[in-house]
Amino acid sequence: MWSEISKKISSGDIKTLARAISLVENEVEGFEDFLLSLEITSNPKIIGITGPPGAGKSTLTDALIGSLVNDGKKVAVLCVDPSSPFNLGALLGDRIRMSEWYDNPNVYIRSLASRGSMGGLHPRIMEIADVIKAANYDYIIIETVGVGQSEIEIAGLADATIVVLVPESGDEIQTMKAGLMEIADIFVVNKSDRPGADSFVNNLRLMLAPAFQHKKFEIPIVKTSASNKEGIDELKAKIMICLQQEQQERKLFLAAEKAYQLIRAHRMKDIDKSDLKDKIAEQGNEFNLYAFVRSFTIKSPF
Repeated sequence: MWSEISKKISSGDIKTLARAISLVENEVEGFEDFLLSLEITSNPKIIGITGPPGAGKSTLTDALIGSLVNDGKKVAVLCVDPSSPFNLGALLGDRIRMSEWYDNPNVYIRSLASRGSMGGLHPRIMEIADVIKAANYDYIIIETVGVGQSEIEIAGLADATIVVLVPESGDEIQTMKAGLMEIADIFVVNKSDRPGADSFVNNLRLMLAPAFQHKKFEIPIVKTSASNKEGIDELKAKIMICLQQEQQERKLFLAAEKAYQLIRAHRMKDIDKSDLKDKIAEQGNEFNLYAFVRSFTIKSPF
C-alpha cells in the first residue's frame, strides 16, 4: 500500500501528495512505514526564509516563487503559520499573500501549524520535506513563523538560509544577532524603499564583519522591495551561488541535525504533556521536580 502511494507521489499526483503530508503531519498510524517506502529520485534544494514578524517574508516568498517559475522551475512551498490556540491548526495568514499560485501546476503551497514549536517550524517538518522531495520539485521553500532568536532550527534543514530584516530592525537585531550570524547564508533587507535602508545595510555589514573571519564565504546582503518585485533577481542569483558552493562540512551538519531531531522525536514519542500534568497533580505537596524527572530518565533494572 505504502509503495503504491509513493509511486503516485513520484508521478505528480497532487491529491496523493496532500494526503501523504497530512498522514505525516498528524502522525497517523503507519506513517513511519510510509516514510521508509519513499522513493526519492531527485534532489531539490531547500531554501529557508526566516526573520522577525513583519519583515515581509511571505511577500518575499511570493516574489521568489514568481522568479523561479518564470525560469521553468517547479516550486513547493511550506508556510509554517502560527497555531490556533483552540485546535492547533494553521491560521493560514501566509497563504493569503500567495493566492495567485493556487491553480499553477508548477507550484504547490501547503500551510503547516507550528503547534507550539519554539524553532518556528512544524515538529515533523523534516519528514514532510522528504515527502515533497519524492514529488520531483526543483526547489522547496520553507518559510518559518518568525519568532526571533529561537528560530535557528531552519539552519538544520535548509541548503540555503535567508534571514529577512527591515530598515527598522536596528534595535531588534541586537538581541538576535548571535543566532542570526550563525545561520544566515544571505541577509535580505526588505522594504528597502523606506528611509534609512542604506544606513542599516552599512551598520549590518559592520556588525557582521567579525563573523566573516570565521566563514569561508562572505555573507551577501541584498536590498529588496518585495511588494514592488525589486531586488528579487539579484536575490535569486545570490541563492544560486550559495547552493552551488561546495560545503561538505555543512552537509554533514545538516545530516547530523536531521538524524538528531528524528531520534529525539522517536525517544520522546511516549511522553505527553497532559499525562505529565496529571502525574504531577497526583504528587500533591510532595512533588519534587528533579525526582520526578529522574523517574523518566533512569531506567528500572527490573
